[in-house]
Amino acid sequence: MAESWVAFAFTGPVLWAVSVHLDKYLVDRFFKGSSVTVMLLFTAFIGVLLLPFIWWFEPDVTSLPPASVALIILSGIFYMTALLLYLQALQNEEASVVAPYFQAGPLFGYGLAYLVLGETLTQRQLLGGILIVIGALTVSIKFKAGTRPFKAKLVALMLTCGFIMALSGLIFKIFAIEVRFWITTFWVFVGEAIFGCALLSIPSYRAQFLKMLRANTAALVSINGANELINLSGSLGNRYALMFAPLSLVQAIGSTTTLFVFAIGVVLSLFLPRFSRETLSARDLAQKGTAAALVAAGVALITR
Repeated sequence: MAESWVAFAFTGPVLWAVSVHLDKYLVDRFFKGSSVTVMLLFTAFIGVLLLPFIWWFEPDVTSLPPASVALIILSGIFYMTALLLYLQALQNEEASVVAPYFQAGPLFGYGLAYLVLGETLTQRQLLGGILIVIGALTVSIKFKAGTRPFKAKLVALMLTCGFIMALSGLIFKIFAIEVRFWITTFWVFVGEAIFGCALLSIPSYRAQFLKMLRANTAALVSINGANELINLSGSLGNRYALMFAPLSLVQAIGSTTTLFVFAIGVVLSLFLPRFSRETLSARDLAQKGTAAALVAAGVALITR
């Protein structure tokens, strides 16, 4: 199983790219006039459905020391916090503009892995990381008159998201190796559920959530349920790869999400435009294509 970690790592970016477009559709269709925070409640509780099955397969989930359990739960809370920042950015931007900022995650992962796990960086990895950052910044620049070329809020949201996501992955890797994958996953899901309960305790979010469920029960349960399962499958595959490969390499492969988002966005805009509103002008395509090429080159250097 260790030899196939690359395949598991790639399930993340492929499925996340699909999920990005579903997220964008859901935000535009059902959450345009409400807080995207409410959308996280679906993510927070999807893992709860798996808790009984994990406990049945891994009855030792309660054998961990309280300090270890607390740290793993914190990893789940960090993961949900990162998703919240991502959804806030997605509410006002195109999916292909937001997604490249996930490329900052590997850079934070490199630093954290070096400090905590002792993973070192080669000159090739450093060059690849620089190309990834340049690609992410390139796709965030708009050349339209009357607009600010550099979107400081978007940059702040997504860089913070990348750092918190990398920190969550680091905690998961440490305990998944020292303990077991599914035991660690169990407590991560508990952390995500705690985050969801905290959101539900806020009256405004609870009211929006219940109102939305009553008004669009079938659509939200079916579309969002499928979306969460896709996202969860990608996350599990990516986390499983951490068991067999360095954090930096797994996150570098995860950064190829941008390429899949861009490709899917173009296809949807051409054949199913009501599901995607990616701009397809020659200038925009050249800009996004250049950014994707820089990201691809950076990933190739890192994973070579």
